[in-house]
Amino acid sequence: MTLLDVRDVAVRFGGVVAVDGVSLSAGAGQVTGLIGPNGAGKTTVFNAISGLQPIQAGTVAFRGRDLRHVPPSGRSRAGIGRTFQRLEAFGSLTVRENVLVAIEIRRGWRWVPASAQRAEADHLLALVGISAYADQRADAVPTGVARLLEVARSLATGPRLLLLDEPSSGLVEAETERFGRLLRRLAEQRRSIVLVEHDMGLVMSTCDFVYVLDFGRVIAAGTPAEVRADPRVQEAYLGTLDVS
Repeated sequence: MTLLDVRDVAVRFGGVVAVDGVSLSAGAGQVTGLIGPNGAGKTTVFNAISGLQPIQAGTVAFRGRDLRHVPPSGRSRAGIGRTFQRLEAFGSLTVRENVLVAIEIRRGWRWVPASAQRAEADHLLALVGISAYADQRADAVPTGVARLLEVARSLATGPRLLLLDEPSSGLVEAETERFGRLLRRLAEQRRSIVLVEHDMGLVMSTCDFVYVLDFGRVIAAGTPAEVRADPRVQEAYLGTLDVS
């Protein structure tokens, strides 16, 4: 089942075309990669999907609904979660409190016992593997932990589609391997995961399908093996990286 359907999206900043006719889709139960050189337009595509960046052409649909006139808050309520390349945690709050904020926003005016909210927050922290940091201030934890905190906080909103922008940045190799397994478990829960990532080992071992951007355009799409073998991708991107 296709959850996200992006068709012919264009984003311009004045005379600069940042995204030029990009089309991609992401299905429930799948991890989809979006890769490409720095400046290729990957984060701009995420901003267009989440509503932070207006589009000049094309359509963004989620679960069959056209989102062009839906604000970011409405897209979040519809089931789109997001993390950012730049860390956005509330530094003065603890790791657990950051997740509790997202839980409270999701529930709105619906009353839920504080003990139940705390239990849900602790479950999400355990899920992403950072329970040991629950009571530490978010601005005092290592970068890799803060990345995982953002994932937990996004999960607290109950997303069907999760957009992750370079989530493995700051993780050591063992943590990245565990994170890849987490992504697969989340996909098995019928979520759709779209991943902007420069760690090609993570992308190639975790993603079901990969899109490659270069200069704002999709230059290749396919399974990890197909993308890795594509000469255009090797020339534009993968040829400079170790993807073994």
